[in-house]
Amino acid sequence: MSQPHSTPRSAVVTGAGSGVGRATALALAREGWRVALVGRRLETLIETERHLLAETSPFLLCPCDLADESAVATMGTQVLEAFHQVDVLINAAGTNTPRRSLEVLSSADYRRLIDTNLNGAYWCVQAFLPAMRSRGAGTIINVISDAARQASPKAGPAYSASKFGLLGLTQAINAEERARGIRACALLPGDIDTPLLDKRPAPPNAEARARMLQPEDVAACALFAIHMPPRAVIEEILVRPA
Repeated sequence: MSQPHSTPRSAVVTGAGSGVGRATALALAREGWRVALVGRRLETLIETERHLLAETSPFLLCPCDLADESAVATMGTQVLEAFHQVDVLINAAGTNTPRRSLEVLSSADYRRLIDTNLNGAYWCVQAFLPAMRSRGAGTIINVISDAARQASPKAGPAYSASKFGLLGLTQAINAEERARGIRACALLPGDIDTPLLDKRPAPPNAEARARMLQPEDVAACALFAIHMPPRAVIEEILVRPA
C-alpha cells in the first residue's frame, strides 16, 4: 500500500500511448501520482487519457518527438512549469522495424531506432536531471529489453545496439548521480504482449502472445523499484515469461 504524501508526487512517462508506458502511467495514477503522458502521437495519448479519466490524479498530455532534442527540452520545461518537480522519469518509449536484419536494415531505419530508443531517452534524462539534482532526489526507470543482454536475429542489430546503449546509460547515471540522491533502474523484460509485436517480420499469434509478459507485469516491476526507500537502488530487473 502506498504511503500518503503531503505534496503530490510527479512522474513523466514516455511511450505513454500504449503498452508498458500506458500500463505504468495508469498504475501511478491509481496511487495518486500526477503523471505527464509523453508520446509521439496525440491520438494514442488521448486514448490513454480516456483510461485515466476514472482516476482523480492530475495528468498532462505532452505530444513530443523524442528524437528531436529541442522538442524534448520544450516538453521538459512544460512539465516542470505544470508540476514544479519531477520525482520519477520512466523511459518506456521504443520501436523496431520489420526489416531489421543486417541484410535488409536501411540507414534511415537504423537512425530512427537509435534516435527513438536511445537518444530520446538520453534527451529526457538531460531534461529532468537538473531539477532532480537541485532537489537531491529522483528515480529514473529505463524500460529496456533482455536484448540488452544478448543480441539475436529476433531483435535485430539496430534494436539490440540501442538497448545495449540504454543499459550503459542507466549504469552511467548510477555511477555519476547516486551521490546526489538520484538512482536509475534498468528493466530488462523478455517478450511482452504489446503493439510492438506487430512490427516483427512474422508477428506472433494470439496463443503465443497470451504466454508472454503483459504490460501490467512490467509496470509492477517499475513500481517496485520506485517504492524502494531512497537508501536503496534496484539497478537491474531481468524478467521473462515463466
